[in-house]
Amino acid sequence: MSVSTPPSSTSPFSHGRPDRPLSHDERQVRTTDLLLEASTESDPERRQALLATVVELNRRVAMAVARRYANRGIALDDLQQVACEGLVKAVQRFEVTHERDLLDYAVPTIRGEVLRHFRDQGWAVRPPRRIQELQQRMRISAEELRLTLGREPTPDEISADLGVSRRDQDEAASARGCFQPTSLDLPADAASGSTLGDLLPAAREGYDAAEARAVLAAPMRALDARDRRVIYLRFVEERTQSEIGDEFGVTQATVSRWLRESLGRLRSTIEPSSA
Repeated sequence: MSVSTPPSSTSPFSHGRPDRPLSHDERQVRTTDLLLEASTESDPERRQALLATVVELNRRVAMAVARRYANRGIALDDLQQVACEGLVKAVQRFEVTHERDLLDYAVPTIRGEVLRHFRDQGWAVRPPRRIQELQQRMRISAEELRLTLGREPTPDEISADLGVSRRDQDEAASARGCFQPTSLDLPADAASGSTLGDLLPAAREGYDAAEARAVLAAPMRALDARDRRVIYLRFVEERTQSEIGDEFGVTQATVSRWLRESLGRLRSTIEPSSA
């Protein structure tokens, strides 16, 4: 929908701009008045004009949300456009008779649109979709708990609020920072002038993989079939512990214990104690 000023003598806009910056309280009151007027307006065109004024009145909030995600691999102009689209959606869906303040509803909606744009367009290393979606749910939960509790929520509180295990939550948290890869041209050492790319070892034509197979072959044969299968699923097929648990009909915690014990046996075989 286009952002335009409704034909109203009480509008705070002149040529689509406010005569002066409104304070937070003034903006909130004016927003509520416009939404109430729009909710009873029978003329569709005037209703859309009133809602467009609400969007323009709160546009700076969308810009502020977009700026929080700047410099992460997607142009700020694109983020601002997506944020404005989220604001428009929030204004269109908002029920002024059921909600206290538009921004309590709009900010999570705007943030969700920006994060969805990152999920679809901005991942340099793309985690599984369930991890991306869980990250978004974690951010929203943290914001809501922060308002409810008046402090930063603990990981256990977020986990309980979402109804997910701490292990899944930790997995999603560990995948953060995938928006933009670190440039290999960044300086690694100001004194030497070396870049990060200069410090990367040269490829050794599969030598490392061959060496790993040679080292692990005998210890792996010493494991039982179940443990070999679990290790294969986890580290070759890169399945999650929950997915492996589904195959075996056990809990994720059981799979975690199997892996810990199996890897411990492998480690003790490959790196025996010097005692």
